[in-house]
Amino acid sequence: MARLPRLIVPSQPHYIIQRGLNGQPVFQDTDDYTTFLGWLRTAARTYKVAIHAYALLPDQLHMLATPSDEEGLGQMMQWLGRCYVPYYNQKYGRAGTLWHGRFKTSVVDAANFLLVCSRYIELAAVRAGLSPAVEEYPWSSYAHHAGIRPDGVVTDHPAYWSLGNTPFQREAAYIELSGQHLSAAQIATVEAAVLKGWPLGTDQYKKDLEQKARRQVLPAKRGRPFKQP
Repeated sequence: MARLPRLIVPSQPHYIIQRGLNGQPVFQDTDDYTTFLGWLRTAARTYKVAIHAYALLPDQLHMLATPSDEEGLGQMMQWLGRCYVPYYNQKYGRAGTLWHGRFKTSVVDAANFLLVCSRYIELAAVRAGLSPAVEEYPWSSYAHHAGIRPDGVVTDHPAYWSLGNTPFQREAAYIELSGQHLSAAQIATVEAAVLKGWPLGTDQYKKDLEQKARRQVLPAKRGRPFKQP
């Protein structure tokens, strides 16, 4: 199916993924991760994008973020590229692009999928065999949500706050939720949406989004339109 033009909806969460060129590493040591996170925090504040969850893997990055306007998310990603790619190229003696094309994104139905996406992102390192447990991987937002350590990059979403009336209640509820493995169907649904640029939500959410955006948000069905007799 043909890829739809990228859809950015202000005040709605978006799942963002960007991979290294041809599967090559984009983070190789602690300084790479901490440098990128420092710039991410600055860029998010500058372009008014709230980062709700993230995971940095050696060859890719995943984020869950809400932009305040249509331009901020793209501007943030461009700014990060202008800062991080020259740093990385100079450090490792390489030239040219670091990323495999443009970043991919999917608008997320917060009421039904935000916490699913947050867990999917933070468990990415476990699924990839990089860590035996989610709490042991240092380059994700899980430690913040579980109350292990605060993370200045993260802005909590109302869906996270709904887990409890106190920080302890929210953290305990999130730890319990993260201990419940995502089903194969949930994983497949998230991956299909973000990799193809489709909205991630209920059918009603998608219909409402299409009306709000005044454009097609899902791929058209194959074949010729059915003609009424």
